[in-house]
Amino acid sequence: MSSERPFADALNRLRGVELRPTRQRLALCKMLFEHGDRHLTAEVLHAEAQGAGIKVSLATVYNTLHQFTDAGLLREVIVDGGKTYFDTNTADHHHFYLEDECRLQDICGDAVAISGLPTAPDGTEVASVDVIVRVRKAQ
Repeated sequence: MSSERPFADALNRLRGVELRPTRQRLALCKMLFEHGDRHLTAEVLHAEAQGAGIKVSLATVYNTLHQFTDAGLLREVIVDGGKTYFDTNTADHHHFYLEDECRLQDICGDAVAISGLPTAPDGTEVASVDVIVRVRKAQ
C-alpha cells in the first residue's frame, strides 16, 4: 500500500463487494484489515476508532460490522449470547476460545473432523459448521 493512497486497500475491498465507500466505512475497513487477521468486538473497534480520532458512534460500528459480514468481508463468531466477535479471516477454520483471556485463536479448518451431522430439515441445507473449543488455564 502506498503512503500516497492510505485508503487504497480499503477502497478496493469495499468496491469489490459493492459497498459504497463512505468516510466511516473506509476508516473502519482500514482499521480492520491493515494489521492482518484478527478477532474483535464492536466495542474494541469503537475504542480503537475513538483513539485514532475517528468520530463514529458505537451503533454505526455495529451496523458497519454487520454490513461487512453480510457482504462477506467478515465472519461473525458468536461465543455466547452476550459475546460476538468479528473475524477478518473468512477462510474455512474454527476457533479456540481462551476463557481466561476472553479471546479467540484460530484452528486450521483441516484440524477438525466433523462426522455424523444430522440431515438438514426439509427445504434447507447446511451452510457451515462452526466449532468453538473453550479452553482455560489448567488448574
